[in-house]
Amino acid sequence: MKATIWHNPKCGTSRKTLAILEERSDIELSVVQYLKDPPSRDKLAQLYKDAGISPNQGLRLRGTDAAERGLPDADADTVLDAMAADSSLLERPVVETEKGVRLCRPQEKVHEIL
Repeated sequence: MKATIWHNPKCGTSRKTLAILEERSDIELSVVQYLKDPPSRDKLAQLYKDAGISPNQGLRLRGTDAAERGLPDADADTVLDAMAADSSLLERPVVETEKGVRLCRPQEKVHEIL
């Protein structure tokens, strides 16, 4: 099974999710450090659609200026534009497999798509 994780190595939840994925010998893993290699706006839209959540639900509030910018109450297009311009606004980690996409908070949510 192929899996891609949009990962921040400074995030404990992201590191724990990555460890779960690395423990599985049946997973061909791709690790994307999204702060260095951010996903496109279109990729973000696809990930959130496939995860069954809105871009607003994928918005990182802690440690960002999202609230000050009014993003929690903004429409989905505005949030996607902001995320595409500043990848620190992405809540993490996001994992994609052929079984689906999950925002893995808590990290155990990754098991839903393995």
